[in-house]
Amino acid sequence: MGPLSRIKVVEMAAIGPGPFCSMMLSDMGAEVIRIDRLNQKGSGHRSNVLYRGRKSIAVDLKNPKGVETTLELIDQADVLVEGFRPGVMERLGLGPEVCLARNPQLVFGRMTGWGQEGPLSQAAGHDINYISIAGALGAMGYPDRPPAPPLNLVGDFGGGAMYLLSGILAALVERSTSGQGQVIDAAMTDGTASLLSPFFGLIDMDMWTTDRYSNRLDGAAYYYGSYECKDGKYISVGSLEPQFYALLLEKCKITDESFKEQLDQDAWPKKRAKMESIFKAKTRDEWCEIIEGSDVCFAPVLDLAEAPDHPHNKARNTYVDFEGVTQPAPAPRFSRTQGKIQSSSALAGEHTDEVLAEWGFDVDKIEELKVAGAI
Repeated sequence: MGPLSRIKVVEMAAIGPGPFCSMMLSDMGAEVIRIDRLNQKGSGHRSNVLYRGRKSIAVDLKNPKGVETTLELIDQADVLVEGFRPGVMERLGLGPEVCLARNPQLVFGRMTGWGQEGPLSQAAGHDINYISIAGALGAMGYPDRPPAPPLNLVGDFGGGAMYLLSGILAALVERSTSGQGQVIDAAMTDGTASLLSPFFGLIDMDMWTTDRYSNRLDGAAYYYGSYECKDGKYISVGSLEPQFYALLLEKCKITDESFKEQLDQDAWPKKRAKMESIFKAKTRDEWCEIIEGSDVCFAPVLDLAEAPDHPHNKARNTYVDFEGVTQPAPAPRFSRTQGKIQSSSALAGEHTDEVLAEWGFDVDKIEELKVAGAI
């Protein structure tokens, strides 16, 4: 039983960060019910890891009885997660004022890219756009190429889902003393900006520039980056500290006196070229034999197919096989109340009757809703 085993969550079906947050809540033990659109009933895929761990009901939110059914579920929930554009929930009759008036202890989590207000709040967008105006995308990549998107990890999941999750958990803790719920406005632009906090400090201390590929942590430093090996695969090194850097030189058998000066940025390109030739002389596995497990701060660069089979990941069961699908195990780990994957992804509306019955709707009421076209 996870630490959130007594928490009930209603999730309005969406894409990206909202579902990721709900997956995390489920992995930690919460009971999560996803409300899908009735016209999507039967859609979905069992292998969609993002939607694991919750049951699904299908509801027509344009039908007044469908809206009332949703409200009756929200009445019993601790948390609501929604990711519509600002104003959509209000137009559906499911906005915070309505829901909190009926359930004052509700934590109402709102996930958007631009936030609930602001000049761009009604514009369409995706991760790449949100991290662009926050300043993150412009800091990544090589100077002679366009900025490279870091998948959608920074905006959707790092600056979005995890900030919504932390807001929800903080609101639940606060509720335990106040007895009151509240609204969480989680914007990916805000969360991404927050992730950049350390770099704004470094800029003010003249320890970072806004030029891409010119800083210690953006790939410019030859001792902090990735290198191609003889077999076309890659390794990564992060030898920032002097003692780790010294060990890097030892493992690579570098005796050139110029390498003793680590922080001379003018010499970084020349030294990187030297490191490139060194690492290309052996295969990735050969470098792993020489360096992995040492204090060089080294790792092989693995693709998604390779990562589950790395010995460290296997020893920690970082990846698991659940109902035939290889996927990351729940994280983080708890000493007493470890969470688990509760189920594979549900098809839309797969559990409508079951969920409504479990949440207090009797057989006659469920049949009435079907006749009315609400479910």
